[in-house]
Amino acid sequence: MSDVTAVENLVQKHQALKTEIGKVIIGQEKVIEQILLSIYTGGHSLLVGVPGLAKTLMVNTIAKTLGLDFKRIQFTPDLMPSDILGSEVLDQNRNFKFKQLKLDEPYFVLATQNPIEQEGTYPLPEAQLDRFMFAIELTYPSLEEEIQVVKVTTNDETATVNTLFSSDEILAVQHLIRRIPVPDNVVRYAVELVTKTRPGIQGSLDFVNNFIDWGAGPRASQNLVLGAKANAAISGKFSPDIEDVQAVAPGILRHRILKNYKAEAEGITEEKIIRELL
Repeated sequence: MSDVTAVENLVQKHQALKTEIGKVIIGQEKVIEQILLSIYTGGHSLLVGVPGLAKTLMVNTIAKTLGLDFKRIQFTPDLMPSDILGSEVLDQNRNFKFKQLKLDEPYFVLATQNPIEQEGTYPLPEAQLDRFMFAIELTYPSLEEEIQVVKVTTNDETATVNTLFSSDEILAVQHLIRRIPVPDNVVRYAVELVTKTRPGIQGSLDFVNNFIDWGAGPRASQNLVLGAKANAAISGKFSPDIEDVQAVAPGILRHRILKNYKAEAEGITEEKIIRELL
């Protein structure tokens, strides 16, 4: 199969996938699209929203449509990496051996975070936030969407979703996205956009110097290009343009910009900063 045909197939499968997910999740199209873009590129996402917005249901539904297993881990302050990945155990000969817990490919982390209930928890360090390709904000549904949610969830019917992808097909899509060519001007635009978030460097904007303590690193540039490739592919384009970079920029940059106290005092949000840079 040629890459042109593969992109055309992805457009169709992507639309069908959103339709299947829409059987269970009402609205939130932009959120779902960013999650899927993250999966298509092999990235991970942080989903931020108040309780009751069906974050876990969304993750579970997407896993079913993609033909993947779903496991939920409740993170607590004392959770260690070895609790998930494995640890050294003492065998019958009294020798320590590392017991590795195999994680199947494709492996995708969609972490959910409640922005209002912070007691007993710790905010993620910037180094860990940077590991997520997208930080996705989940907002309240519109009035009509919430009416539809209530109708669907208070009856005796259970929606079923069909599996549209296999693991091998998802891996093939991830390789396809990597092979999509990117014009030099688009790469330059992505890197320059990330550079603009950094205060105190030559040519930095007064707006940035006034309100940002720390800007985005090179991983943001990489993710902007990968995200632009995926955004172009699901739109039926065989190469991304600057508009594709701009489309994915808010989700990729918002958790990589560290505001200062002045920005907090004046109510300057990450979204406002990104809009200013765009």
